[in-house]
Amino acid sequence: MSTAVGRPARLAQPAGETWALPGGRGVRLRPLTAADAGAEQAFFRGLSLDSRHKRFHVGLRELSPALLALLTDVDQRLHRAWVAESLQPGRPVVADARYVRDAHAPERAEFAVAVADDWQGLGLGRRLIAHLAAHARQQGVQALYGDVLAEHRRMLALMRDQGARLTPHPDGPQLVRAVLDLAPAPSSIMPACDDSSSAAACCWPPYWR
Repeated sequence: MSTAVGRPARLAQPAGETWALPGGRGVRLRPLTAADAGAEQAFFRGLSLDSRHKRFHVGLRELSPALLALLTDVDQRLHRAWVAESLQPGRPVVADARYVRDAHAPERAEFAVAVADDWQGLGLGRRLIAHLAAHARQQGVQALYGDVLAEHRRMLALMRDQGARLTPHPDGPQLVRAVLDLAPAPSSIMPACDDSSSAAACCWPPYWR
């Protein structure tokens, strides 16, 4: 996905919302801002090596300054992003969700979701995907897609449960493209929060590598 797009005016930031999760846990979901750069770097450093590989498809020790800027300097118009903060003291970021619309085909958007290892298995990833799909549909997006490692069976199963089409990837068999068709009618994607799968986090498409 090309990064050579214009910078539209930034949107006013809506208030966050609180989600209750199993085990008495909870998160506050809010739009990401450039001020979250430090929290995003800390979130990434807290991920296991396996989780980093599943997110970025390559081994990264930390986010480079350029990649960190790309992830946090968002316009909230073409590039929409949210963070989920724990309600625990210090409010650390425990999840990240985003989608980027194609500037030349705005009816399509590429998505990514990541959940901290200790917060997987609580249905947070499933709920974030439902949030992205609902928001993108409201903005006129007709197809939301992401690239998943073929070996990441739990994520593929989760996307299949969400109603996604799993298609071969043009770059080879190591990747699978998951496509959510966002029809105007209510979809089968439900904001459930009781997913037992630890696949809650997703794929980081090439745009964010």
